[in-house]
Amino acid sequence: MTEYTDQERQTLRTAAFGAVFLVSHADPGFFASFKESIAGAKALAGASPELQSVFKAGGFPEMPKGSPAEMESGVLSALQQSAAILHKDPQDLTEFRAVITNACDQVANASGGIKDTETAAITKVKSAIGA
Repeated sequence: MTEYTDQERQTLRTAAFGAVFLVSHADPGFFASFKESIAGAKALAGASPELQSVFKAGGFPEMPKGSPAEMESGVLSALQQSAAILHKDPQDLTEFRAVITNACDQVANASGGIKDTETAAITKVKSAIGA
């Protein structure tokens, strides 16, 4: 795996956890969000050891602040930046796309099936990472 700077790692973490957050919050509800967050964490834990080390390093990701629209914009921006960062190593980019796509799908399926709002969030996430 390619070495990434601390800032690049932070962007990758923000993108990964932000994608899970966007899909989870597309279908509001405390219990749904709880189940979906666990599903997202399990999916991210299924990444290669190298990608897991990026997700775990440096503490919590820096989630964008502001209104829901500003938070979404910040996460989508982090996802786009992640795709650019990972072009250093096409294998890392391919795996990142697969892990993020799987995590989003797992989150959406975790509580009562996929809702239209979750599908819309997943579409935005996939578009941002070029999947």
